Amino acid sequence: MMHSSFPIRIGIATVLWLALPLTACAQIDNPYDSGGVLLPEQAAYDVQHYDLTVQAFPERKTLAGEVVVSAKIASPLSWFVLDLDPLLDVTGTWFLTDEGDQAVDLERRGGRLWLRALQTLQPGQDVQFKVAYEGAPRVAPNPPWDGGIQWEKTPSGADWIATSCQMIGADVWWPVKDHVSDEPTTMDIHIRVPEPLVAASNGRLREVEPHAYGTRTYHWHLSNPINVYNVALNIASYRIIEGSLKSVAGDTFPIQFFVLPEDYEKGVVLFEEIKDHLRFYEDILGPYPFRADKYGVAQTPHLGMEHQTIIAYGAGFSNTAMTRGNDLGFDALHHHELAHEWWGNLVTNADWSDMWLHEGFGSYMQPLYRERLSGVDSYKEAMMQQRRGIANRKALSPDSTLSSQEIYAGHDIYSKGSWLLHTLRYLVGDDLFFDILRRQAYPDPAMESVIDGSQVRFGTTTDFISLAEGIADQDLGWFFDVYARQPHLPQLDVIRDGSTATLRWDVPGTDLPFSMPLDIDIDGRRQRVDMQNGIATVDVGEASEILIDPDNWILREGNLKQSESN
Repeated sequence: MMHSSFPIRIGIATVLWLALPLTACAQIDNPYDSGGVLLPEQAAYDVQHYDLTVQAFPERKTLAGEVVVSAKIASPLSWFVLDLDPLLDVTGTWFLTDEGDQAVDLERRGGRLWLRALQTLQPGQDVQFKVAYEGAPRVAPNPPWDGGIQWEKTPSGADWIATSCQMIGADVWWPVKDHVSDEPTTMDIHIRVPEPLVAASNGRLREVEPHAYGTRTYHWHLSNPINVYNVALNIASYRIIEGSLKSVAGDTFPIQFFVLPEDYEKGVVLFEEIKDHLRFYEDILGPYPFRADKYGVAQTPHLGMEHQTIIAYGAGFSNTAMTRGNDLGFDALHHHELAHEWWGNLVTNADWSDMWLHEGFGSYMQPLYRERLSGVDSYKEAMMQQRRGIANRKALSPDSTLSSQEIYAGHDIYSKGSWLLHTLRYLVGDDLFFDILRRQAYPDPAMESVIDGSQVRFGTTTDFISLAEGIADQDLGWFFDVYARQPHLPQLDVIRDGSTATLRWDVPGTDLPFSMPLDIDIDGRRQRVDMQNGIATVDVGEASEILIDPDNWILREGNLKQSESN
């Protein structure tokens, strides 16, 4: 792909600045949101490749760069629309042809770049547009939750730079189609930095190119599709800890840990745990998906992020950095971000309303790992710790299109998503449940040996329901209607009348059926009660004690209080 060498100082193309009516700005009021309803002009093309070139100037806290966007046109198009933070200046826009680069007009409409095509672009046509830009990108107010770029210093005083932009979008630091539904098939990233800084990014390092005046460019190539918020800059005076792991697929892939020199010895210790985490995930979910590139971890000044093949790690080598002081017995931050290589990067939500497929699945993997390390009681303890964080204010996965900001505003995608899986495990049993997990990662077992990018796919909650129903061979619509599509938890009413007890499920504020079976202990004798139509009558005799769901498998009103009283 075409890219130019640095420093970039490109002549300015004609730029048209327009005062837009409010209706035209309706979808672009907040440049720090991502996703939502896709603009028709952006729905009209599919990105095939990004070639991103960027230079960091730590002393000025600025970036300068350019991106070549290769796309296939899906429907007739007169404007090619990208996203870019208004804080950054555009210094040139071009349409690339075999005859040369032709400057095109640009209109900046809030957080969007409207590039005027030289002629109507036709369905099936392959096109390339180039945008050059520069400026001081948004400094992250509270990374990684409220993101942007960080210009920090390491403990020894060296420059330490990192990006995090999951919720606000990749357009905070480079021109891009900022929508979760469009992943480039491949990507190249060229990062120029002052020596002795190292630029760690996604994919596999192809070359480190030295330049005059004490700078060098790191050339990274991704051979797999990537969600653009995962594209990352990590720049520091890193030392690199390297190794490899033989995958369950039979091949061997490289592992790299970019660690601050001050923490090198701690990094060596964590490196062994990183490999154990990888073995666990491969055993449960199938092979690490990006073996053609690498598994990478970069130490960052923010807590963490699932940047594909270059996980951001800022836990300070503490097991409890992510868990509010609760030690699960392993580095929970790394373990959670690694989960997203399967849940988020291998399987990406097609819309932000399905984000629990990333965060809920990722959150569930920590109790599973704890179960492997310390047994089932430890697993249950970890699940009850998550239970305390569920607020049930909004549906886990509403059947509507949402932006990133909207889904993170009260939708319980972490703990409630994890508990949905916990309860599903009880409902279908371990054998079927773990088959569901693995097939959610790799629907066809033959995909587990693939490394050419075709293993990467989009998924929805509806897709997962269909998969679970097919493997379990039962209707699960009632289960997901209650747990995923509306916020209220089911509650169990128990009425004891002499030697019988009537059990009845109710979902407050709805008429939804709920047929969850129940384990009950009657004076220490356990039985499972079938709850067809949400009601059952049980002979309890003269029992002095009845315990409902004694192991707390079912997400429901009251089970948190029950656990705390046991």
